[in-house]
Amino acid sequence: MAWSTREIAELAGTSLRAVRHYHEVGLLPEPERRSNGYKQYGVAHLVRLLRIKRLTDLGFSLAQVAAMGDADDHPEQALRTLDAELTETIERLERIRAELGVIIREGTPTDLPPSFAPVTAKPEFSDSDRSLIVVMTRVLGPQSLQAYADMLRDMPPDPHAEEFENLPADADEQTRQDLAERMTPYVRDLHAAHPSMRTIREDAPRGASFAQRTMGAAMQDLYNPAQIDVMKRLGALLRQQQADEPG
Repeated sequence: MAWSTREIAELAGTSLRAVRHYHEVGLLPEPERRSNGYKQYGVAHLVRLLRIKRLTDLGFSLAQVAAMGDADDHPEQALRTLDAELTETIERLERIRAELGVIIREGTPTDLPPSFAPVTAKPEFSDSDRSLIVVMTRVLGPQSLQAYADMLRDMPPDPHAEEFENLPADADEQTRQDLAERMTPYVRDLHAAHPSMRTIREDAPRGASFAQRTMGAAMQDLYNPAQIDVMKRLGALLRQQQADEPG
C-alpha cells in the first residue's frame, strides 16, 4: 500500500503542514519516493502518524512525543504524569471560573483578590483608597491580608471620609490639625476592634521594611500633601494616647 502525503494526512485526520512539520522535527521518518519523485507512505507511517496525532491531542508536546520513541505503545508513566498535570489545570480553571462568577455577579474590580473586591464597593472608599488597597494586597502576607480584609469588611462608615477626600492640598495647619483630632476616635476604635492590624507587616513576603516603603510611596502618590499631613498627625495622636494609657 502506498499513499501520497495528502492521502496519508487525510487518513490520519491531520494536515499536510503537520505531516511536513513532523518530518522536519524528526518525529515521522521520510518515506521512499516513487519514480515520479512523489513520496509514498506505507502502513508503518500511518500508524506512527496516528500515534503522534493521538498523543498531541491528549496534550503531549512534540518534544514529549519524541522522547517516548517508537517502541512504547502504552507510555503509562507519561500518561499518568499528564493526567496529574491536567488535574491541576482543571482545578486552576475551576478556581478562575468561580472568581469570574463573583466578578460578573457583583460587578467587582478585576485588580483585587476575591476577598477584597466586595469590600471596595463601599461608597466611603475613594478612588485613592481603592488604589491603596490594591497596593496593600501585593505586599502583605496571607495572615495580614485576611486581617486587613476583615477590618475593611467590618468597619463602620467613616464620618470624616468625605471631608478628608475633599481636603485641599493647601489647607491651613489649623484645619489639618482639627481634622486629625476629629478622626482619631474613629481610627482608635477601629484599631481596638482589630488589634492584629498593629502587626500587619510582620508576615510580608518581602519583609516588613519593603512593605512599609511601598505603602509609604503609594500614599505619597495617591494623596495630596495636606491629606498626608493629616495622616501623620493622626498617627502621632494615636501614639500619644497609647503612651498615656495606664499600665
